[in-house]
Amino acid sequence: MSTQHLIEWSEDGRTRTAQWRSESGAPPPRRVVVADDRMTADAAYRLVCEGTALLWRGDYQGARQLLTALARRVDRGPRRPRGRRGPAESTAEAFHRHRQEQGRRARLLGMLLVPLDADLAVPLRRAPDVREACARVYGAAQGPSVISLRELLGLIGAHEWREKGVEIPALGGDRVHPYYGVFSPVRGEYVDLVAEAPLPASPTAAFDIGTGTGVLAAVLARRGVERVVATDQDERALACARENVERLGVADRVEVVRADLFPPGRAPLVVCNPPWVPARPSSPVEYAVYDPGSRMLRGFLDGLADALTPGGEGWLILSDLAEHLGLRTREELLGAFETAGLRVVGRLDARPVHPRATDAADPLHRARAAEVTSLWRLATG
Repeated sequence: MSTQHLIEWSEDGRTRTAQWRSESGAPPPRRVVVADDRMTADAAYRLVCEGTALLWRGDYQGARQLLTALARRVDRGPRRPRGRRGPAESTAEAFHRHRQEQGRRARLLGMLLVPLDADLAVPLRRAPDVREACARVYGAAQGPSVISLRELLGLIGAHEWREKGVEIPALGGDRVHPYYGVFSPVRGEYVDLVAEAPLPASPTAAFDIGTGTGVLAAVLARRGVERVVATDQDERALACARENVERLGVADRVEVVRADLFPPGRAPLVVCNPPWVPARPSSPVEYAVYDPGSRMLRGFLDGLADALTPGGEGWLILSDLAEHLGLRTREELLGAFETAGLRVVGRLDARPVHPRATDAADPLHRARAAEVTSLWRLATG
Protein backbone atom coordinates (compact mmCIF):
# COMPACT_ATOMS: atom_id res chain seq x y z
CA MET A 1 0.00 0.00 0.00
CA SER A 2 1.09 3.63 -0.46
CA THR A 3 3.52 5.03 2.06
CA GLN A 4 2.52 8.21 3.90
CA HIS A 5 5.88 10.00 3.66
CA LEU A 6 6.56 13.44 2.24
CA ILE A 7 8.90 14.20 -0.62
CA GLU A 8 10.84 17.48 -0.56
CA TRP A 9 12.54 19.44 -3.34
CA SER A 10 13.62 22.97 -4.26
CA GLU A 11 11.85 24.82 -7.08
CA ASP A 12 11.79 28.51 -8.03
CA GLY A 13 13.92 29.31 -5.01
CA ARG A 14 11.47 27.69 -2.58
CA THR A 15 11.41 24.43 -0.67
CA ARG A 16 8.34 22.43 -1.61
CA THR A 17 6.77 19.26 -0.26
CA ALA A 18 4.07 16.83 -1.33
CA GLN A 19 2.82 13.42 -0.33
CA TRP A 20 5.01 10.60 -1.62
CA ARG A 21 3.14 7.67 -3.17
CA SER A 22 4.77 4.27 -3.58
CA GLU A 23 2.82 1.04 -3.76
CA SER A 24 6.06 -0.93 -3.42
CA GLY A 25 6.88 0.85 -0.17
CA ALA A 26 9.97 2.56 -1.59
CA PRO A 27 11.13 5.53 0.51
CA PRO A 28 11.03 9.00 -1.05
CA PRO A 29 14.28 9.90 -2.80
CA ARG A 30 16.58 12.12 -0.79
CA ARG A 31 17.73 14.22 -3.73
CA VAL A 32 15.26 15.62 -6.24
CA VAL A 33 15.83 18.03 -9.12
CA VAL A 34 13.24 19.53 -11.44
CA ALA A 35 13.57 18.39 -15.05
CA ASP A 36 11.83 19.08 -18.35
CA ASP A 37 12.14 18.42 -22.07
CA ARG A 38 15.54 20.10 -22.26
CA MET A 39 17.18 17.28 -20.28
CA THR A 40 18.99 14.68 -22.35
CA ALA A 41 18.70 10.96 -21.71
CA ASP A 42 22.43 10.70 -20.97
CA ALA A 43 22.23 13.47 -18.37
CA ALA A 44 19.14 11.89 -16.82
CA TYR A 45 20.85 8.50 -16.66
CA ARG A 46 23.89 9.95 -14.88
CA LEU A 47 21.66 11.65 -12.31
CA VAL A 48 19.53 8.61 -11.48
CA CYS A 49 22.64 6.43 -11.21
CA GLU A 50 23.96 8.95 -8.66
CA GLY A 51 20.72 8.65 -6.68
CA THR A 52 19.05 11.87 -7.84
CA ALA A 53 15.39 11.71 -8.79
CA LEU A 54 13.89 13.82 -11.57
CA LEU A 55 10.58 15.60 -10.98
CA TRP A 56 9.17 16.15 -14.44
CA ARG A 57 7.69 19.51 -15.40
CA GLY A 58 7.73 19.13 -19.17
CA ASP A 59 5.50 17.39 -21.68
CA TYR A 60 3.97 14.11 -20.44
CA GLN A 61 4.76 12.26 -23.66
CA GLY A 62 8.31 13.56 -23.38
CA ALA A 63 8.53 11.95 -19.95
CA ARG A 64 7.42 8.64 -21.43
CA GLN A 65 10.05 8.91 -24.15
CA LEU A 66 12.70 9.68 -21.56
CA LEU A 67 11.64 6.65 -19.50
CA THR A 68 12.06 4.45 -22.58
CA ALA A 69 15.50 5.93 -23.24
CA LEU A 70 16.49 5.38 -19.61
CA ALA A 71 15.32 1.77 -19.82
CA ARG A 72 17.62 1.15 -22.79
CA ARG A 73 20.58 2.51 -20.86
CA VAL A 74 19.71 0.59 -17.68
CA ASP A 75 19.33 -2.66 -19.64
CA ARG A 76 22.80 -2.23 -21.09
CA GLY A 77 24.01 -2.33 -17.50
CA PRO A 78 26.95 -0.60 -15.79
CA ARG A 79 30.36 -0.88 -17.37
CA ARG A 80 32.45 -3.43 -15.49
CA PRO A 81 36.12 -4.34 -15.86
CA ARG A 82 36.55 -7.32 -18.13
CA GLY A 83 36.40 -10.62 -16.26
CA ARG A 84 35.11 -9.10 -13.03
CA ARG A 85 31.90 -11.15 -13.05
CA GLY A 86 31.76 -14.37 -14.98
CA PRO A 87 28.75 -16.48 -15.93
CA ALA A 88 26.55 -17.84 -13.18
CA GLU A 89 27.76 -21.17 -11.80
CA SER A 90 24.24 -22.49 -11.16
CA THR A 91 20.64 -21.84 -12.09
CA ALA A 92 19.99 -20.58 -8.57
CA GLU A 93 22.79 -18.04 -8.92
CA ALA A 94 21.41 -16.99 -12.31
CA PHE A 95 18.01 -16.46 -10.68
CA HIS A 96 19.44 -14.35 -7.86
CA ARG A 97 21.44 -12.26 -10.32
CA HIS A 98 18.29 -11.80 -12.40
CA ARG A 99 16.39 -10.61 -9.32
CA GLN A 100 19.21 -8.20 -8.45
CA GLU A 101 19.15 -6.79 -11.96
CA GLN A 102 15.36 -6.47 -11.80
CA GLY A 103 15.66 -4.62 -8.51
CA ARG A 104 18.29 -2.26 -9.89
CA ARG A 105 16.18 -1.63 -12.97
CA ALA A 106 13.08 -0.87 -10.90
CA ARG A 107 15.03 1.43 -8.58
CA LEU A 108 16.62 3.48 -11.37
CA LEU A 109 13.53 3.74 -13.56
CA GLY A 110 11.52 4.66 -10.47
CA MET A 111 13.56 7.88 -10.17
CA LEU A 112 11.60 9.64 -12.93
CA LEU A 113 8.72 11.29 -11.08
CA VAL A 114 5.52 13.08 -12.05
CA PRO A 115 3.24 15.27 -9.94
CA LEU A 116 -0.41 14.62 -9.11
CA ASP A 117 -2.77 17.45 -8.26
CA ALA A 118 -5.17 17.31 -5.32
CA ASP A 119 -7.79 15.72 -7.61
CA LEU A 120 -5.24 13.09 -8.79
CA ALA A 121 -4.88 14.69 -12.23
CA VAL A 122 -1.42 14.94 -13.82
CA PRO A 123 -0.69 18.67 -14.38
CA LEU A 124 1.50 18.16 -17.46
CA ARG A 125 0.93 18.93 -21.13
CA ARG A 126 -0.69 16.07 -23.09
CA ALA A 127 -1.21 14.01 -19.95
CA PRO A 128 -4.07 11.49 -20.04
CA ASP A 129 -6.90 11.59 -17.55
CA VAL A 130 -5.69 9.21 -14.84
CA ARG A 131 -7.99 10.32 -12.05
CA GLU A 132 -10.21 7.23 -12.03
CA ALA A 133 -7.26 4.83 -12.30
CA CYS A 134 -5.53 6.55 -9.37
CA ALA A 135 -8.68 6.84 -7.27
CA ARG A 136 -9.29 3.09 -7.55
CA VAL A 137 -5.90 2.46 -5.98
CA TYR A 138 -5.39 5.43 -3.67
CA GLY A 139 -8.93 6.36 -2.74
CA ALA A 140 -9.83 9.99 -2.19
CA ALA A 141 -6.94 12.39 -2.72
CA GLN A 142 -5.58 14.34 0.24
CA GLY A 143 -3.60 17.12 -1.36
CA PRO A 144 -0.89 17.18 -4.05
CA SER A 145 1.39 14.18 -4.35
CA VAL A 146 4.29 12.79 -6.36
CA ILE A 147 4.54 9.35 -7.94
CA SER A 148 7.09 7.61 -10.15
CA LEU A 149 6.07 7.61 -13.80
CA ARG A 150 6.74 3.87 -13.92
CA GLU A 151 4.22 3.24 -11.14
CA LEU A 152 1.70 5.55 -12.79
CA LEU A 153 1.96 3.59 -16.03
CA GLY A 154 1.37 0.43 -14.01
CA LEU A 155 -1.79 1.95 -12.53
CA ILE A 156 -3.03 2.90 -15.99
CA GLY A 157 -2.35 -0.59 -17.35
CA ALA A 158 -4.04 -2.24 -14.38
CA HIS A 159 -7.07 0.02 -14.80
CA GLU A 160 -7.36 -1.06 -18.44
CA TRP A 161 -7.10 -4.75 -17.44
CA ARG A 162 -9.75 -4.23 -14.79
CA GLU A 163 -12.10 -2.61 -17.28
CA LYS A 164 -11.52 -5.17 -20.02
CA GLY A 165 -11.20 -8.27 -17.86
CA VAL A 166 -9.40 -11.56 -18.56
CA GLU A 167 -11.25 -14.23 -20.50
CA ILE A 168 -11.35 -17.57 -18.65
CA PRO A 169 -12.04 -20.61 -20.89
CA ALA A 170 -12.83 -22.73 -17.82
CA LEU A 171 -15.72 -20.34 -17.12
CA GLY A 172 -17.09 -20.66 -20.63
CA GLY A 173 -15.28 -17.54 -21.80
CA ASP A 174 -16.66 -15.31 -19.03
CA ARG A 175 -14.23 -12.70 -17.77
CA VAL A 176 -12.54 -12.05 -14.45
CA HIS A 177 -11.66 -8.44 -13.67
CA PRO A 178 -8.42 -8.13 -11.63
CA TYR A 179 -7.70 -5.17 -9.36
CA TYR A 180 -4.34 -3.43 -9.20
CA GLY A 181 -1.93 -5.53 -7.11
CA VAL A 182 -4.09 -8.68 -7.37
CA PHE A 183 -2.60 -11.48 -9.45
CA SER A 184 -4.30 -11.69 -12.84
CA PRO A 185 -5.18 -15.21 -14.08
CA VAL A 186 -3.48 -14.71 -17.43
CA ARG A 187 -1.73 -18.08 -17.03
CA GLY A 188 -4.75 -20.27 -17.52
CA GLU A 189 -3.20 -23.69 -17.02
CA TYR A 190 -3.69 -23.64 -13.24
CA VAL A 191 -7.35 -22.67 -13.67
CA ASP A 192 -7.85 -25.46 -16.22
CA LEU A 193 -6.41 -28.00 -13.78
CA VAL A 194 -9.01 -27.06 -11.15
CA ALA A 195 -11.72 -27.28 -13.82
CA GLU A 196 -10.60 -30.78 -14.88
CA ALA A 197 -9.60 -32.55 -11.64
CA PRO A 198 -12.11 -35.17 -10.43
CA LEU A 199 -14.16 -33.80 -7.56
CA PRO A 200 -14.38 -35.80 -4.32
CA ALA A 201 -17.69 -37.55 -3.78
CA SER A 202 -20.53 -35.20 -2.77
CA PRO A 203 -18.51 -31.95 -2.59
CA THR A 204 -21.12 -29.97 -0.67
CA ALA A 205 -18.52 -27.43 0.44
CA ALA A 206 -15.02 -26.25 -0.44
CA PHE A 207 -12.44 -23.75 0.80
CA ASP A 208 -10.41 -21.65 -1.66
CA ILE A 209 -7.33 -20.49 0.25
CA GLY A 210 -5.75 -17.23 -0.96
CA THR A 211 -8.50 -16.57 -3.49
CA GLY A 212 -7.07 -13.46 -5.18
CA THR A 213 -9.50 -12.58 -7.98
CA GLY A 214 -11.87 -15.36 -6.85
CA VAL A 215 -11.43 -17.25 -10.13
CA LEU A 216 -10.93 -20.71 -8.57
CA ALA A 217 -13.86 -20.24 -6.20
CA ALA A 218 -16.03 -19.35 -9.20
CA VAL A 219 -14.83 -22.44 -11.12
CA LEU A 220 -15.69 -24.69 -8.17
CA ALA A 221 -19.14 -23.11 -7.83
CA ARG A 222 -19.77 -23.53 -11.55
CA ARG A 223 -18.78 -27.20 -11.19
CA GLY A 224 -21.56 -27.72 -8.70
CA VAL A 225 -19.97 -27.23 -5.29
CA GLU A 226 -22.86 -25.97 -3.18
CA ARG A 227 -20.88 -23.64 -0.90
CA VAL A 228 -17.40 -22.22 -1.36
CA VAL A 229 -15.63 -20.15 1.29
CA ALA A 230 -12.92 -18.06 -0.37
CA THR A 231 -10.28 -16.51 1.90
CA ASP A 232 -7.63 -13.83 1.56
CA GLN A 233 -6.05 -11.27 3.86
CA ASP A 234 -5.45 -8.53 1.31
CA GLU A 235 -8.23 -5.93 1.24
CA ARG A 236 -7.97 -5.38 -2.51
CA ALA A 237 -8.13 -9.09 -3.19
CA LEU A 238 -11.22 -9.43 -1.00
CA ALA A 239 -12.99 -6.58 -2.80
CA CYS A 240 -11.86 -7.95 -6.17
CA ALA A 241 -13.11 -11.47 -5.42
CA ARG A 242 -16.46 -10.21 -4.16
CA GLU A 243 -16.98 -8.17 -7.32
CA ASN A 244 -16.01 -11.06 -9.58
CA VAL A 245 -18.23 -13.69 -7.96
CA GLU A 246 -21.10 -11.20 -8.22
CA ARG A 247 -20.38 -10.57 -11.92
CA LEU A 248 -20.17 -14.31 -12.56
CA GLY A 249 -23.48 -15.04 -10.88
CA VAL A 250 -22.13 -17.29 -8.12
CA ALA A 251 -22.32 -14.91 -5.15
CA ASP A 252 -25.09 -17.03 -3.65
CA ARG A 253 -22.66 -19.98 -3.42
CA VAL A 254 -19.34 -18.20 -2.74
CA GLU A 255 -18.63 -16.41 0.53
CA VAL A 256 -15.51 -14.24 0.54
CA VAL A 257 -13.99 -13.81 4.00
CA ARG A 258 -10.85 -12.28 5.44
CA ALA A 259 -8.56 -14.94 6.93
CA ASP A 260 -4.91 -15.84 7.10
CA LEU A 261 -5.22 -19.13 5.21
CA PHE A 262 -8.08 -21.23 6.64
CA PRO A 263 -11.58 -20.17 7.67
CA PRO A 264 -13.27 -21.83 10.67
CA GLY A 265 -14.63 -25.32 10.18
CA ARG A 266 -13.86 -28.17 7.80
CA ALA A 267 -14.67 -29.00 4.17
CA PRO A 268 -14.41 -32.07 1.93
CA LEU A 269 -12.35 -30.06 -0.57
CA VAL A 270 -9.69 -27.45 0.21
CA VAL A 271 -7.93 -25.76 -2.71
CA CYS A 272 -4.83 -23.56 -2.64
CA ASN A 273 -2.70 -21.98 -5.36
CA PRO A 274 0.13 -20.45 -3.27
CA PRO A 275 3.03 -18.37 -4.62
CA TRP A 276 5.30 -20.71 -6.49
CA VAL A 277 8.79 -19.33 -5.83
CA PRO A 278 10.42 -19.09 -2.36
CA ALA A 279 11.89 -15.60 -2.72
CA ARG A 280 11.21 -12.09 -1.46
CA PRO A 281 8.67 -10.01 -3.42
CA SER A 282 9.46 -6.41 -4.31
CA SER A 283 6.04 -5.13 -5.41
CA PRO A 284 2.39 -5.81 -4.50
CA VAL A 285 1.63 -8.10 -7.43
CA GLU A 286 4.76 -10.17 -6.73
CA TYR A 287 3.25 -11.44 -3.50
CA ALA A 288 1.27 -13.84 -5.69
CA VAL A 289 4.50 -15.20 -7.21
CA TYR A 290 7.13 -15.01 -4.47
CA ASP A 291 6.67 -16.58 -1.02
CA PRO A 292 9.59 -15.89 1.38
CA GLY A 293 10.55 -19.11 3.14
CA SER A 294 7.55 -20.85 1.51
CA ARG A 295 5.43 -19.47 4.37
CA MET A 296 2.09 -19.86 2.64
CA LEU A 297 2.91 -23.26 1.13
CA ARG A 298 4.02 -24.68 4.47
CA GLY A 299 1.12 -23.04 6.29
CA PHE A 300 -1.35 -24.63 3.91
CA LEU A 301 0.22 -28.09 4.18
CA ASP A 302 0.59 -27.95 7.97
CA GLY A 303 -3.03 -26.88 8.48
CA LEU A 304 -4.69 -28.95 5.78
CA ALA A 305 -5.40 -32.08 7.83
CA ASP A 306 -7.37 -30.06 10.39
CA ALA A 307 -9.38 -28.35 7.63
CA LEU A 308 -10.52 -31.54 5.84
CA THR A 309 -13.54 -33.63 6.66
CA PRO A 310 -12.92 -37.41 6.78
CA GLY A 311 -12.25 -38.69 3.27
CA GLY A 312 -11.72 -35.17 1.93
CA GLU A 313 -9.03 -33.92 -0.44
CA GLY A 314 -6.69 -30.96 -0.53
CA TRP A 315 -5.73 -29.64 -3.95
CA LEU A 316 -2.35 -27.94 -4.08
CA ILE A 317 -1.69 -26.17 -7.38
CA LEU A 318 2.05 -25.60 -7.67
CA SER A 319 4.55 -25.00 -10.44
CA ASP A 320 7.90 -26.79 -10.27
CA LEU A 321 9.71 -23.67 -11.48
CA ALA A 322 11.40 -23.33 -8.08
CA GLU A 323 12.87 -26.82 -8.54
CA HIS A 324 14.33 -25.92 -11.93
CA LEU A 325 15.75 -22.72 -10.41
CA GLY A 326 17.45 -24.71 -7.65
CA LEU A 327 15.39 -23.02 -4.92
CA ARG A 328 13.49 -26.10 -3.76
CA THR A 329 13.85 -29.81 -4.48
CA ARG A 330 11.13 -32.33 -5.20
CA GLU A 331 12.34 -34.27 -2.16
CA GLU A 332 11.75 -31.22 0.04
CA LEU A 333 8.21 -30.86 -1.28
CA LEU A 334 7.39 -34.54 -0.76
CA GLY A 335 8.98 -34.36 2.66
CA ALA A 336 6.70 -31.45 3.56
CA PHE A 337 3.70 -33.58 2.56
CA GLU A 338 4.88 -36.40 4.80
CA THR A 339 5.65 -34.11 7.74
CA ALA A 340 2.11 -32.70 7.51
CA GLY A 341 0.62 -36.21 7.58
CA LEU A 342 -0.50 -36.08 3.95
CA ARG A 343 -0.32 -38.58 1.13
CA VAL A 344 -0.62 -38.09 -2.61
CA VAL A 345 -3.71 -39.72 -4.12
CA GLY A 346 -3.31 -38.27 -7.59
CA ARG A 347 -1.67 -35.58 -9.68
CA LEU A 348 -2.57 -33.69 -12.85
CA ASP A 349 0.11 -31.85 -14.85
CA ALA A 350 0.02 -29.05 -17.38
CA ARG A 351 2.68 -27.34 -19.44
CA PRO A 352 2.69 -23.53 -19.51
CA VAL A 353 1.70 -21.81 -22.73
CA HIS A 354 2.69 -18.24 -21.83
CA PRO A 355 5.25 -16.50 -24.12
CA ARG A 356 8.16 -16.65 -21.64
CA ALA A 357 8.15 -20.44 -21.83
CA THR A 358 9.41 -20.24 -25.41
CA ASP A 359 11.47 -17.04 -25.23
CA ALA A 360 15.08 -18.11 -25.66
CA ALA A 361 16.23 -14.58 -24.77
CA ASP A 362 14.74 -14.82 -21.29
CA PRO A 363 17.55 -15.09 -18.68
CA LEU A 364 15.67 -17.97 -17.04
CA HIS A 365 14.65 -19.66 -20.28
CA ARG A 366 16.05 -23.10 -19.42
CA ALA A 367 14.00 -23.28 -16.21
CA ARG A 368 10.87 -21.81 -17.79
CA ALA A 369 11.02 -24.20 -20.74
CA ALA A 370 11.12 -27.20 -18.36
CA GLU A 371 8.36 -25.91 -16.06
CA VAL A 372 5.31 -28.04 -15.25
CA THR A 373 2.32 -26.89 -13.21
CA SER A 374 0.75 -29.66 -11.11
CA LEU A 375 -2.43 -30.13 -9.16
CA TRP A 376 -1.51 -32.40 -6.25
CA ARG A 377 -4.46 -34.30 -4.80
CA LEU A 378 -3.65 -34.76 -1.12
CA ALA A 379 -5.41 -36.74 1.60
CA THR A 380 -4.71 -37.48 5.23
CA GLY A 381 -3.36 -40.78 6.57
